[in-house]
Amino acid sequence: MVMASAHTSNSMGEAPTRLRPPSLGLLLAEVRGVLEFNASAMLAPVLMQAPKGDGHPVLVMPGFLASDISTAPMRRFIRHVGYETHAWKLGRNLGGVFSMRPKLRQLLTDIHQASGRKVSLVGWSLGGIYARDLALHAPEMVRSVITLGSPFAGDITATNARRLYEQLSGETVGAGEYADDVKALAGDLPVPATSIYTRGDGVVNWRTCLLQPNERAENIEVLLASHLGLGVNAAAMWAIADRLAQPEGEFVPFAKSGPFAMAYGRTER
Repeated sequence: MVMASAHTSNSMGEAPTRLRPPSLGLLLAEVRGVLEFNASAMLAPVLMQAPKGDGHPVLVMPGFLASDISTAPMRRFIRHVGYETHAWKLGRNLGGVFSMRPKLRQLLTDIHQASGRKVSLVGWSLGGIYARDLALHAPEMVRSVITLGSPFAGDITATNARRLYEQLSGETVGAGEYADDVKALAGDLPVPATSIYTRGDGVVNWRTCLLQPNERAENIEVLLASHLGLGVNAAAMWAIADRLAQPEGEFVPFAKSGPFAMAYGRTER
């Protein structure tokens, strides 16, 4: 869920400050993700009323240490509301934002060529960083990007998965080799982008998930959600469907309405 880092600066232009990883209490509270999954199952009839799609392809990428099994409920939902869904089919995600770039570029190319349409990218945690990287380097094939709990901005060392990520991926957090790439990941994308996050995240500091809003980019906060539950959270899935349903080339900010209106927090800018 992490790679190299950039520190967070305050609005007064003072010296950058470091963020802390989420507390142990928040990390232990991640077990509530099971409750989010169960709640979504019970709310399935409501979720089926979400905005419907136009059949364009959607590639869903899992988080750190996860596989396609973790994204199966999300992909099933996205398929039911009218899209051609694709798993990443690269096994367990052991990290390596930059080492994985060639494989993911080829996967995106294959989907794009087979469908003849631009591909929307949905990435959970580390999967969202992959999605943003793909959009930066292959925007001609990408329709939109939606990330869930992805730490791509500010001091991205503020995560409880940092050490394990470094050990398994071989990419050192804070290294300067990819400084320009890291800076670009935190900047504006050439396609519509949505970052879905939760302040209750026990894995990454939620502030690292905030993109800079503009005419085609936004942040959506899901209240009371967990990092491990975002991909199965009913309110998050409704937001995903709503964002995917936008016509290609158009962008209208997310409206906090519908059956889950109370589940969304304030807009962060």
